[in-house]
Amino acid sequence: MTSPTEDHPQPPAVPYGTPEAPRIAVRGEARLEVDPEIARIGITVTARGRDRRSALDDLTRRNAGALDLVKSYGDAVERVETGAFSITPELTKHGRGERIRTYHGIVHVTAELTDFTALGELTSRLADLDLTRVDGPWWALRPDSPAHREARRQAVREAVQRAREYADALGTTLSALVELADIGAESPQPYPAAPGGRMRSMAYAAAAEDTAAAPVDLEPQRQHVHAQVNARFTMVPPKL
Repeated sequence: MTSPTEDHPQPPAVPYGTPEAPRIAVRGEARLEVDPEIARIGITVTARGRDRRSALDDLTRRNAGALDLVKSYGDAVERVETGAFSITPELTKHGRGERIRTYHGIVHVTAELTDFTALGELTSRLADLDLTRVDGPWWALRPDSPAHREARRQAVREAVQRAREYADALGTTLSALVELADIGAESPQPYPAAPGGRMRSMAYAAAAEDTAAAPVDLEPQRQHVHAQVNARFTMVPPKL
């Protein structure tokens, strides 16, 4: 036979501290605004043809031209990835049967750049290609950016400073750190997606005249970094 305690286990006691070791619980927070480290652009290459082979040949040629242009910027481009490829038949709207009117091909490519000077020129040149659309840029920081580390450091320093101010108000000092935790560390939740930066979209056919497109003026968007920590300290018993 089980006891009531076994049937209904009691939750762990909250560590409130004791008169001999009073506790202070505080939250530290930091918000930074820093320059972005990378910029992503989306490139969509399309082609149409009356038969599957002509659509595929045009799509392959245009995709190769776009990739060659991106890769020609060397170290300014950190990563190039092909996201999706499709050749889709389009049926006629009228008439009986499954009559194919044309084939529509699409390739999606993502490029990640670290040189923002080259970004404006590359974006313009890509938008100047036949049946090519450019979306972006999306500005971001790398996951291991020093800005994240600095925000965490500042959040911890603020927690310590806040706890010291509480202790000082009681005429005493801190004696030890009991706990330091990220917000939600005890019940982790997925990190929310980073908000997208400013986005521009361009979809142009090639210019009638054989002239180079002027670089697009793209101003990097400042990134916001946020860090929060919970901290608990013990303090020397105050004389109240």
